[in-house]
Amino acid sequence: MKDTRRTAARTPAAAEKTETFTDQERAAMTERAREVKASARRTSRADKAAEDEAAVVAKIAEMQDGDRVMAERIHTVVKASAPGLAPKLWYGMPAYARDGKVVCFFQSAQKFGARYATFGFNDKAELDEGTMWPTAFALTRLTAADEVRIGDLVKRAAG
Repeated sequence: MKDTRRTAARTPAAAEKTETFTDQERAAMTERAREVKASARRTSRADKAAEDEAAVVAKIAEMQDGDRVMAERIHTVVKASAPGLAPKLWYGMPAYARDGKVVCFFQSAQKFGARYATFGFNDKAELDEGTMWPTAFALTRLTAADEVRIGDLVKRAAG
């Protein structure tokens, strides 16, 4: 039987339009692959935890001033609110995990060329409220009230 399906000629412009990932997304995936590979090489749990914490602190230190200040405060708030969550890098972003699964994360505005930084929660956080609830928050700066709200959400998520 003859195949009667037509195939469209692909021009370079058409190829660009169908591209799945941006350069920033591909870079984040490459970072994630490095993180997984580095994690597999570690020997003890204590060494892994110390290296993960140091990697998160180093990543925060690389951020531009506004994002760095927010990330430092969030790091402090998360560690104080949920000491059971383990800091780790996740797609090159500071994140906090329970049993190896990321619960919450900070994404700098610079990371994907966004207008604002983001603090978000994965489904492991189980912050469900009714039929709709926020899973990420845009941040342009942090107030004391914001820190309290983040602390409360992180406690619920870690619980």
